[in-house]
Amino acid sequence: MVMVKASTTTASAFLRLARIQAGLSQRDLAERAGVAQSEIARIESGKREPSIPTLQKILAGAGLELRFRLEKLDEHDRVLVARHARRSKAEKEAIERRHRRNVAHFAAKKR
Repeated sequence: MVMVKASTTTASAFLRLARIQAGLSQRDLAERAGVAQSEIARIESGKREPSIPTLQKILAGAGLELRFRLEKLDEHDRVLVARHARRSKAEKEAIERRHRRNVAHFAAKKR
């Protein structure tokens, strides 16, 4: 038997975080939001992607609201990706070694 795990969606992450922050069980949140507990479970598992109005309604049950804001496009990441793509194989390998060394260093300090 093969078990397939649904992927995490933005809605599932928002909903799970909101529910946990509010200290609510799925059943409690469902009751407050006026939806079935199974609906909360399907969204949190990534099996269902709710509409924005549905997500807003459920989040309101946790005492939170979803807000959207338009921002000017930031090209920073795209510029860095393009710059990295122009590097030689040796340069990319050196960067990767440096990255692994830094991660190991910070992980050792955390202990």
